[in-house]
Amino acid sequence: EKPYQCSQCEKSFRGRYGLFRHQRLHTGEKPYACGECGKSFGQSGDLITHQRFHTGEKPYQCPQCRKFFCNKSSLIKHQKWHSGEKPYKCHECGKSFGQSSDLIAHQRTHTGEKPYPCPQCGKRFTRKSSLIVHQRGH
Repeated sequence: EKPYQCSQCEKSFRGRYGLFRHQRLHTGEKPYACGECGKSFGQSGDLITHQRFHTGEKPYQCPQCRKFFCNKSSLIKHQKWHSGEKPYKCHECGKSFGQSSDLIAHQRTHTGEKPYPCPQCGKRFTRKSSLIVHQRGH
């Protein structure tokens, strides 16, 4: 039973604190700041994960290849690569992908959308990572 419901999106929670944390998504409140770089987060767990980028800590290990990751979600994505699982399918052409982000980028090949412009030269990209690589060349 989840008696605590968000008035903005109607998502439900078991406890008040879960609802309280969720509401930060709507308000934009980010009370947890990184002491190293100042970046702020809405959830304390997101700050902890972020801080691992500064420390280099990678506590999650793949049991198959022994590679380490700084967060559990990255490990899970990686494990899908080992299994060959591709649950994200393009409804336009039927091509399947292991990660939702790859499907989203692929769908942009159908729409022509390039939402990431270079602020220096105006060239546009389908992925933020491609923009970052491009910017290193300026």
